[in-house]
Amino acid sequence: MTGTLDLVFESRGGRTVLAHAYAESPLRIGSTFAVDDAMYVILVCTGPGIFDGDTLRQSIRVGCGARVTLTSQAALQAHPSLADGSSRLDHHYRVDAGAELHCHWDPVIPFAGARLAQRFVVDVAAGAGLYWSDAIMCGRASRGERWQFRHFAHELRLTVGGRLQYLERYAIDPATRRVERPWIAGDAAYVGTTLVRHDEVTSDHAAALQDSLNGDESVTAGVDVVEDRLLAARLIGSAGAPFSHARTALRTFACASIFARPDLAVRK
Repeated sequence: MTGTLDLVFESRGGRTVLAHAYAESPLRIGSTFAVDDAMYVILVCTGPGIFDGDTLRQSIRVGCGARVTLTSQAALQAHPSLADGSSRLDHHYRVDAGAELHCHWDPVIPFAGARLAQRFVVDVAAGAGLYWSDAIMCGRASRGERWQFRHFAHELRLTVGGRLQYLERYAIDPATRRVERPWIAGDAAYVGTTLVRHDEVTSDHAAALQDSLNGDESVTAGVDVVEDRLLAARLIGSAGAPFSHARTALRTFACASIFARPDLAVRK
């Protein structure tokens, strides 16, 4: 199966509207809300997850002056693949000058035996704003499926004004390299990345966020300004609830202190 979602947002009359939408099963648009001049959209995978051989594609464009928050309805489940098979996520995002895109995705859950490759390409114009948060789980930990998938490949590429500013690329192959080693994941079951690109980002924001995330021993965080006006945070956690709370704290802080829009914090 190949599912495609193609969305274009524009600013009209002082508010953000969905100017174009095309969706193929199992992808569709769920609930939408207006938050002042912004649009809050929940994206849905109507099936039970992604299966061997499936490809799910998303193409999102946020036009000049538009402000959009995207989130998933629930975690995406990656089902087992054949020995030589794989499933794929291929997402492309474009944020035009003066626009803002906020993406807060639920974790991907690769089941035992799954093979999944995901690629996120985010192209942000100079002067545009971006909030990005993605995550992966070790598997269905409550069923004893810790790092039992076959292969997981991840790439997150961010360009600003046509210049590459952040590239995160890794592959996890638990059968050939033990993920629980102390200098890899240790006892962590959750891994995630948050990026904030905004003209107001400073090293003081990174320091404040680092201090706020140091209190819970079940979550380890590293926060820094890695490029001019680009903040990156990497999180690992051994338990779901504290990990989720840490991601939410990052989101709440960014909306209030960087974007000056606390009303855009995640809600479902």
